Amino acid sequence: MMRAAPLALIALTLAGCGSRGKLEPPEGASLPPAPYGATATPTATDLLTPTTQQRPTRGDEIRSAEERPNDPFQLPPR
Repeated sequence: MMRAAPLALIALTLAGCGSRGKLEPPEGASLPPAPYGATATPTATDLLTPTTQQRPTRGDEIRSAEERPNDPFQLPPR
């Protein structure tokens, strides 16, 4: 009996992992208020879509191994 309780808890926890449905606020609750300066309250889709600051695009430019100019502040380690 002592082993069945943790296994049942794990089974119930994992059972909810595969459920997918439309994300909506709980019954009787609303979305957060509009941010300061915004003209409209964002929808759930707007809030879940990452911005370019949250997921920056990858730069395809590869820096070549070019010789650096002489730097008078590049001192050898002591």
